Amino acid sequence: MNGILYGIGVGPGDPELMTLKAVRLIRENDIIALPGVAPRETFAYKIAAGAVPELAEKQLIPVHMPMTYDKDEQAKHHREGADIIESYLMEGKNVVYLTLGDPAVYSTFTYLQQIVETDGFQTQMVSGIPSFCAAAATSGTPLAVWNEQVHIIPAAHRLGSALPDTGTCVLMKSASKMKRVKELLKASGRDAVMVENCGTKEEQVYRHVDEIPDEAGYYALIIAKETAQND
Repeated sequence: MNGILYGIGVGPGDPELMTLKAVRLIRENDIIALPGVAPRETFAYKIAAGAVPELAEKQLIPVHMPMTYDKDEQAKHHREGADIIESYLMEGKNVVYLTLGDPAVYSTFTYLQQIVETDGFQTQMVSGIPSFCAAAATSGTPLAVWNEQVHIIPAAHRLGSALPDTGTCVLMKSASKMKRVKELLKASGRDAVMVENCGTKEEQVYRHVDEIPDEAGYYALIIAKETAQND
């Protein structure tokens, strides 16, 4: 029988936020795949190793998933990654793929899952705490109250559009375009909080748009609430 590919969310950064199921599956399986060329240097590995020290003794498989807008280049690396994983699945071995946050939210696992399932293999997602839930908790900001909507927006890809008039906006993938994102926030008149490196020793919380630096690290997330006038 073929093995199963598990896409496991390790949460946003704090090892204590990993689920019991994620910890159990890492412990029970020997093949651990990580997105990157050097598995031990990946953020996902460092998070998981904090909760599962025996991860260091596992067989670590690098899956190169470079950030590129070139669709052909993306497809090439996704196919190569799936081929690596499938070589173990065909031996009857399960593969645990570690991904930041939750595997259902902007995860590299999604691309591999689609290919592997199309090729006839079984996959399972294991939920992790999403970065925006952790950032909301860290900053003491409720994402939704009563009948509020929550909009999850990949900011770097949506800078040409105005923010929705109502509800809470979660701006992900914003670090590379932070100056323009701040302009968008100011134009919307929204209150905003940014959490950078949530759940790590380097965590920083900025509680106003004017406090947010123009240069931010990759792990930066913004929660923009409606202003009181629009409530």
